[in-house]
Amino acid sequence: MTITLSSALVQLFKHLSEHGIKPILVGGFVRDTFTGHPTHDLDIELYGVTSIESLETLLRPFGKLNLVGKSFGVLKLSYGGYSIDFSPPRSESKSGFGHKGFEMEWFSELDFTTAARRRDFTINAIGYDPLTDTLLDPFNGCEDLKHQRLRCVDPETFIDDPLRVLRAVQFAARYELTCDHQLLDLCHNMIAKGALDELPKERIFEELKKLLLLSAHPSIGMKLLREMGGLSFFSPLEKLELTPQDTASHPEGSVWIHTLMTLDVMASMRQGENRADMALMLAALLHDIGKPDTTIDPDGMLNAPKHAEEGVEIAQKWLDRITEDKALISRVLPLIRYHGWPRKLYRAQANESEILRLSTLVNIHDLIILAEADFFGRDFNTPKPEHFEAGEWLYERANALGVLHHPPAPLVMGRDLIKLGLKPSVEFKSILEAAFEAQLNQEFFTHEEAIQWVVTNL
Repeated sequence: MTITLSSALVQLFKHLSEHGIKPILVGGFVRDTFTGHPTHDLDIELYGVTSIESLETLLRPFGKLNLVGKSFGVLKLSYGGYSIDFSPPRSESKSGFGHKGFEMEWFSELDFTTAARRRDFTINAIGYDPLTDTLLDPFNGCEDLKHQRLRCVDPETFIDDPLRVLRAVQFAARYELTCDHQLLDLCHNMIAKGALDELPKERIFEELKKLLLLSAHPSIGMKLLREMGGLSFFSPLEKLELTPQDTASHPEGSVWIHTLMTLDVMASMRQGENRADMALMLAALLHDIGKPDTTIDPDGMLNAPKHAEEGVEIAQKWLDRITEDKALISRVLPLIRYHGWPRKLYRAQANESEILRLSTLVNIHDLIILAEADFFGRDFNTPKPEHFEAGEWLYERANALGVLHHPPAPLVMGRDLIKLGLKPSVEFKSILEAAFEAQLNQEFFTHEEAIQWVVTNL
């Protein structure tokens, strides 16, 4: 197989070759060429490097080098529209606790098969020699991609790195691969022995991000995680499978099934802005996390009253365990709390004041997206609706009111009170809050009317 390379890359590889260095493209760039997932991130192993310092000298004419990974033998270069990591071939051996507990040795003359043996999956152990146009595939990764299989390279070394369990989950989802039995057993045993407990939350979150942002069907990864016995590590997700739902509104079955369907619908609605998409994907994953603790069965009809309210605290604890991103968490929690409100307000044909008030509690635009994923993330006893009418209704009204993305700006500010002759005091806060409440109740609409309201109600 020939990989078409840009003239910039050809020039770079020729330069390295002229100085006795053989570049081999490895990892994601080669894999993604096969799968049709274009990427501008390149990992290049360099054979014949005598020292990192000499490599620096050779690469400097091509752009500014990032030396952050230099102590690990990695140099980073932005060049020709690509982000390139250069490293010598190496072997690894487990020497300590966690995914970083490795000793690495550089072997510039190491053969590719031996160097590739340290990699996690066969699909990541494919190399390409751009100088000879030769594909290097010692572990049959191309065949595994063809048959949509996920296999590990070396069962003995795979278990050394606990992060590989979560990498298996996100790779299976992103490339829609079936985990082979040996790999499944390895991951199951690793989880049972507490391997995931070795991982820092930052690394867990990075793999979760790849699962939720890069896969068309994140449910594939979540199902695999369950099959591995990993849901209990992300407790209380394991409770969702045991929580039934009323078949009239959820004929698909348990909360777990509904959650997976909602995740996949939400994945199809991603906008390409990572922070916004991540907030919505997490909200989809956790929107019904309160149902296991609130589901009741009065008179044979399943219901989960206040599950959204109860779910906020559960979701916060869950999110705190996997990320320190407080801004992201604060964006997710209101979506969980109010995910049922678009349909609730639509059924009640709520007035404008209620929509204005909702805009002060949650981003209505994001809320509509989540509510739509929730609505379509299920089976239907009747023909599937073509539109999410509640969302369309709320979108139109919130947009007309100018509060689709943010709440209305207060018409009365502190400076207005000062102009009225009031001196700043602790009473300012209560006066401004009362004025804003009146504004939400549509007791006035302009700044002049707002000032008159203050004068009248002081």
